[in-house]
Amino acid sequence: MKILVAPDRYGVELSAAEAAEAVARGWLRSAPYDEVDLLPLSDGGPGFVDVLSAALAGEVGVVTVPGPLGDPVPARVLRVGDTAYVEAAEAAGLHLVEPSRRDPEAASSSGVGELLLAAAATGAARIVLGVGGTAGVDGGRGLLRAVEDHREELAGRALVVATATDAPLMGHSGAAHGFAAAKGADRAARDRLEERLRAWATETDGGLAVRPGAGAGGGIGFGMLLLGAERVNGTELVAGLAGLDQRVRAADLAVTALGALDWEALRGRVVVGVTQAAQRAGRPTVVLAGRVEVGRRELASVGVDGAYAADEVPSGDEPLEAEDLLAVLAARVARTWSR
Repeated sequence: MKILVAPDRYGVELSAAEAAEAVARGWLRSAPYDEVDLLPLSDGGPGFVDVLSAALAGEVGVVTVPGPLGDPVPARVLRVGDTAYVEAAEAAGLHLVEPSRRDPEAASSSGVGELLLAAAATGAARIVLGVGGTAGVDGGRGLLRAVEDHREELAGRALVVATATDAPLMGHSGAAHGFAAAKGADRAARDRLEERLRAWATETDGGLAVRPGAGAGGGIGFGMLLLGAERVNGTELVAGLAGLDQRVRAADLAVTALGALDWEALRGRVVVGVTQAAQRAGRPTVVLAGRVEVGRRELASVGVDGAYAADEVPSGDEPLEAEDLLAVLAARVARTWSR
């Protein structure tokens, strides 16, 4: 039996590649004669450049840009042909800020603007920015300020923003009320952020604020739309470049993994991309997650055939590391699905 293992990053503990290795290790423990094909994926959020640099033959350069709170951080530019790929999370990611310092009202996207300029400096005719997993909610204001005096450097280049979510800039599912709590904002802070976003949209272009993906990355999606970027679904972009359809057709079963299988994961992210590709190929899909927060009806609606949670795996006296726990879960699931 051939198993396609195509995970997203697994919470903050494991990259997509590390998650794939953990699943394969556990699966082969129970089904040693199965053939396992590893295909790490991304939705545009953290790990976007990692996944694409592994899937594509390109050159990687490293630049230093301001992080979300102004501290210098390294960020990469992946050049493949005439296209440069960059990742917002490398310049403005939540993981770059210690939990005690997280403040989405203070975090800026200015480093993302400098990363775009670094991509333009490579001479690429097309720049693709993956957006997701950021620390701030500035509506892309910092990004625009960073490129304001250098707009000619972006002129004539095709800009693409690959978002991990289709959320609009404002409203219940927008950048502030939909995502800022996970970045450390309480209710009062979310209300203030929402007011700032509304003022920013009024000042710039409110019509773009309601576009799908405008709320991605705390509104970096909106900033890119203001620059004239085309918005695409990050999962679909990566899946196409990585050859997901072809790989799943060659398998008997698709297995994907992520940290939390919740309602947001069912809105066009990696789980949905893998499931849709498997459905097109007539293959079942199994999801391994740190925790499962949606019911069978919701899972069935997107075509998931089975979902299993690591937090339901019995633990011994010593708690397991994330990769070992994921491997144990994969071994248990293999006993059900391998034949």
